[in-house]
Amino acid sequence: QLTLAESGGGPVQPGGSLRLSCTASRLLKYVTIGWFRQVPGHSREQVSCITAMGRITYQADSAKGRFTTSRDNDRNTAYLQMNNLKPEDTGVYYCAADGATTQCSGGMAYWGKGTAVTVSG
Repeated sequence: QLTLAESGGGPVQPGGSLRLSCTASRLLKYVTIGWFRQVPGHSREQVSCITAMGRITYQADSAKGRFTTSRDNDRNTAYLQMNNLKPEDTGVYYCAADGATTQCSGGMAYWGKGTAVTVSG
């Protein structure tokens, strides 16, 4: 069993930055990590995906040029650095993990409880 905990969300003004963290209860270095976002009334969407070796296999068009996905396996933590935030980035951000795939999807095995991001002026 792997437990994930997101942190780093909160209110921010448009144009601001946040760094989300996803900390695992045990060794993270063998799993693929996905970041997802859900806005009330909308389906959950994938933001990015990073393999155990640090290869980015997916990044949403809305995130390109603004968000950076990374991981520190020694700290059992993955990160989503979000810059130049826009109101449409508002939502609850979840990280997910799966050791059986290099691609991310809604069917990943382990999920955190999410951290809320609110971008407003």
